[in-house]
Amino acid sequence: MLLLGAPAAPFAPETVCAAPVLVIGVGNYLMGDEGVGVHLLHALEQRAPLPGVRLMDGGTGGVNLLPEMDGARDIIMIDATRDGLPAGTVTLLQPRCPAELPRGLSAHDFGLKDLFAAAALLGDFPTVHLFTISVETVNPMSLELSPAVAAALPVVLESVVALAADLAAAAP
Repeated sequence: MLLLGAPAAPFAPETVCAAPVLVIGVGNYLMGDEGVGVHLLHALEQRAPLPGVRLMDGGTGGVNLLPEMDGARDIIMIDATRDGLPAGTVTLLQPRCPAELPRGLSAHDFGLKDLFAAAALLGDFPTVHLFTISVETVNPMSLELSPAVAAALPVVLESVVALAADLAAAAP
């Protein structure tokens, strides 16, 4: 509340992420397999919370996610990719700079590359652990995952939980 006559506080963005590990599921939930990252995040939300780990539905946020990354030491991101591999193929990448992000990320890859480029320019490029799930088709206005992509979810879910727990335990 601002009282009349009181000096206004200058705008200062607050650190959004107090947890050292941020797990972001990205994708468009309304486009079938393209939304696999968000589907996985929703599955993570059904599990017991992990200390030191924050979950976030990144949707197709792109650079709008930059403030959310503030304060996170490690970021685990889950996204669909069109990389030519069979649908449901899971890959874990650890890009050290934006140039190492894979080509063929889902429909919002321009925003993700911009997001990490902006973080690098600010001198705050976090440690990124990127789980990609290969997709072959995108079905507009569909909430359903293809059988091959849906079959990959349990494997990715357990891998993300184990990695997030290890990273959080290693936090100072």
